[in-house]
Amino acid sequence: MSLAFSKTRSALGIHAQSVSVEVHLSNGLPSFTIVGLAETAVKESKDRVRSAIINSQFEFPCRRITVNLAPANLPKSGSGFDLPIAIGILAASGQVPAEKLAAHEFIGELALGGDLRGVSAIIPVVLAAHRDGQLLIIATANAEEAAITGQDGVYSANNLRDVCSYLCQGTPLQVLPSRAETNQLNNQHDWSDIKGQHHAKQAMIIAATGGHSIMLSGPPGSGKTMMAKRFSTLLPELSETEALECAAINSIHGRFPNYKEWRCPPFRAPHHTASPVALVGGGNPPKPGEISLAHHGVLFLDELPEFSKNVLETLREPLESGNICISRAAIQIEYPAQFQLIAAMNPCPCGQWGNPQANCLCTPERINRYIAKLSAPLLDRIDMQIHVQALSEEELVTPNTSEQGESRKIRAVVKKNREIQIRRQGSVNAKLSAKDCETLCALGETEQQFLRQALNKLKLSARAYHRLLKVARTIADIAGQGKVELSALQQALSYKQTLQIPK
Repeated sequence: MSLAFSKTRSALGIHAQSVSVEVHLSNGLPSFTIVGLAETAVKESKDRVRSAIINSQFEFPCRRITVNLAPANLPKSGSGFDLPIAIGILAASGQVPAEKLAAHEFIGELALGGDLRGVSAIIPVVLAAHRDGQLLIIATANAEEAAITGQDGVYSANNLRDVCSYLCQGTPLQVLPSRAETNQLNNQHDWSDIKGQHHAKQAMIIAATGGHSIMLSGPPGSGKTMMAKRFSTLLPELSETEALECAAINSIHGRFPNYKEWRCPPFRAPHHTASPVALVGGGNPPKPGEISLAHHGVLFLDELPEFSKNVLETLREPLESGNICISRAAIQIEYPAQFQLIAAMNPCPCGQWGNPQANCLCTPERINRYIAKLSAPLLDRIDMQIHVQALSEEELVTPNTSEQGESRKIRAVVKKNREIQIRRQGSVNAKLSAKDCETLCALGETEQQFLRQALNKLKLSARAYHRLLKVARTIADIAGQGKVELSALQQALSYKQTLQIPK
């Protein structure tokens, strides 16, 4: 038989599309052609496949070889097509049984000696193959990462000869190792490490409970970064579905450093020199950016005004929609980006404006230019804005007597309140729609009158109004209140401290 078909997958966003590898051997001058919208790395597989087949003691057919990657309109990228192309050529030349290929999918890069190397985006491939009821053969280098999915029907091999021996003689391949147990508690950071700052710490706990975004403004050394880095210790571990989404994004990005923390919420802290592509994603083919790597976790932007203004403006849409769509001439890919934004900034370029313990050296014009880097639409999308004061000498000198393990206690309370929110409305409070917000945050006459005065004085927009209600709903949940009362509204308003601009 001079025609054979093998199957593989091509990652498109966090999903993996099925690709049929069609191999045809015909008479004519020896040649090797790959068609089907293949990028450079795929076209270069011709030389890897030829050497791998020969060095694995198989015969490379001296005929006209045409490989079609279908569907032809789907862009193909990466080196994972090496193995299915090699298996297709061996099947078309009668060296492996072609009828066994229908139930299998193959993905892996071939070394010149025939060894299999791992590829990126393996987790979306495993999930898609399991969903379609296909057996999947991958490289042993990808076995630990693929084990995160906990799926059956996935086998790993060290080289091309092992795969062919399995297809020809039924020699068993290696099964995936057992899934690593997650380790939620981070012993290096604990909430008890933070001295003072009771107002800001309470705001952070409310943000963790309701999934709200928060911005901390204060002088250097007041503990903003310290609180932000310990914020993720307050978050409960992800559900299996959420963790697999995050694992798939990391797999596409080509990074999966610690398998024991695969169910811990991600924490991303890009430097302020990050470009728009680094933050939202891009490239060729488009890869996920920092906001997608922070999916179901925390995106911490330290020194917020130091980021380029056009970089900050790219956050506006994903903060509202929870996803990012990357459009290019040949392809359009959507990545999820449901992250909690934690931002920190100084009140002025020197950082000391408003600090009673130091003197500010900035002019009003310089402070205005500094704060103007943050647009009103972006600030409107941040639920809570807190001023953090510098610690007093007494608070600094007094030894910290808090016991370790405070993060674990708070995390249990946060988890309990989040479960209440999910049972009530199917999501955390920060994701409530405007319609649901009006229903679940219904106010009495006293609360409405208070809110009218606050809206008139602070000139809040409709978006800021709804976000204020969501924060108040979270405060009411923590207090065990069935409805949003006046005390919850007042406390929520205290966490909406707008940036002060000197006159």
